[in-house]
Amino acid sequence: KYGGMSGFPKRKESECDCFDTGHSSTSISAGLGYALAREITGEDYKVVSVIGDGALTGGMAFEALNNAARLKSNFIIILNDNNMSISENVGGLSSYLAGFRTADAYLDLKLNVLNSLNKMPYGEKMVSKIRKTKSGIKQLLIPGMFFEDMGITYLGPVDGHDLKTLTKTLNEAKRVNHAVLVHVVTKKGKGYLPAETNPSKFHGTGPFDVTTGETIGGSGKDSYTDIFSKVLADIGKKDEKVVAITAAMADGTGLSRFAKLFPERFFDVGIAEEHAMTFAAGLAAGGMKPVFAVYSSFLQRAFDQTIHDVCLQNLPVVIAVDRAGLVGSDGETHQGVFDLSFLSSIPNLSILSPKNRWEMADMVRFAVDFQYPVALRYPRGEAYEGLKEFRAPIEYGKSELLYEESEIAVMFVGHMSFLAEQVREDLKAAGYQCSLINARFVKPLDTEMIRKISENHRILVTIEENVLTGGFGEQVEDFVMREDIPLKVRTIGISDDYVEHGNVDVLRKEVGLDRESIVKKVIADDRRIEEEK
Repeated sequence: KYGGMSGFPKRKESECDCFDTGHSSTSISAGLGYALAREITGEDYKVVSVIGDGALTGGMAFEALNNAARLKSNFIIILNDNNMSISENVGGLSSYLAGFRTADAYLDLKLNVLNSLNKMPYGEKMVSKIRKTKSGIKQLLIPGMFFEDMGITYLGPVDGHDLKTLTKTLNEAKRVNHAVLVHVVTKKGKGYLPAETNPSKFHGTGPFDVTTGETIGGSGKDSYTDIFSKVLADIGKKDEKVVAITAAMADGTGLSRFAKLFPERFFDVGIAEEHAMTFAAGLAAGGMKPVFAVYSSFLQRAFDQTIHDVCLQNLPVVIAVDRAGLVGSDGETHQGVFDLSFLSSIPNLSILSPKNRWEMADMVRFAVDFQYPVALRYPRGEAYEGLKEFRAPIEYGKSELLYEESEIAVMFVGHMSFLAEQVREDLKAAGYQCSLINARFVKPLDTEMIRKISENHRILVTIEENVLTGGFGEQVEDFVMREDIPLKVRTIGISDDYVEHGNVDVLRKEVGLDRESIVKKVIADDRRIEEEK
């Protein structure tokens, strides 16, 4: 909650948090950095990186493992395998081998033999032959040869709920003078039956009844994600070329429905957003209609692939940008407030965002039928049911004029519709005439509408839940300035900063994205204009 503890490690919050995290697959890279810093400074401490079996599917983790193999001092990597996706072999043989291979006598003998052989003529060739033979035998006996082949000692699998064995294994790992991976098998939700039964639900949950595990609260109304899920499934029934992709977030992005109906056309690539985007590009090049559903904050990881593999080739990939805008409790690492800025900079990519539940459905259909790269941006939470009477057909690159008056025009992006309505009400109550425009498309910009507004309005207010730098408002401001259009532009968005965790309504007030703050700014602008006259 706002002002409370973060849901993720946060250095400024506690000395026990050594690295800020929130996204996946980062711990080995960060830990390796700590280990090498320790070597350079000559300090003496242990470095332990913990990574889940899901996070290990991220390419960054493998890049780090490859780099860690060169380390000449102790570095412990704990693989928390709570889905047994790597190995089920928790048994006596592997425990015995793990203990034997890290015993002091074994390590000393190994080092002495290698040193002796290397001093002999042809010793290096003998060492190479021995290693190959040893590896062939170990492939049959040791489940972690993938890591061993990279030069990382593998220990395990070990039962993570057997504290005595786990402690023994970790003590053994501390004796290894290079990178060592401890494979720990655990049960997700262990000790709490509702979580054991439904681990996905409890991966990230709001308030719930401890006795039953049932969620408390919630309106029961469809979210934007729910609408996306239903409409995409309907489209999938009619068009066999439509395929769906997720990076380990099938439930969160609403693709579970599509997966059940069309399992052969659904792909969960694991926590690998970079791969997912290029995979989507390949599917599109092969004649399919790929829809990649991804959280805004995780889409950041696939920026290069969006440019290089999708948009450079102008391939018809739909990027369904879920959790756009402020998401609340997950905090800085998860706020989806940068996507409009980084996506707007990419040539060939169109960006659109819905004002309410009905426009969301229309935009999903539009995006899937579009023959070029397109990003559909929508927020977390309940879909807005206001402005129901406005449902003009979607025309490429065109905004939607909802109320046409004069003096002040409010132009909003997507789910800021409810806030824009409130602002308009307050401005009218203050005696102003006020037009209301649904941007619909962030890119391309509807320049014709801006020119039209300038004919009988003196202020254009843009509202977006995105950082101002590089966002929608800045694009409007830039166009007005370059074209020397006589119009004052007031951009409303998020300043150049990271937004803390907390209730979304509280956060909006904190960043000045609430009706009272916006109305005050607009009226102050109008007074300045009058004074300048």
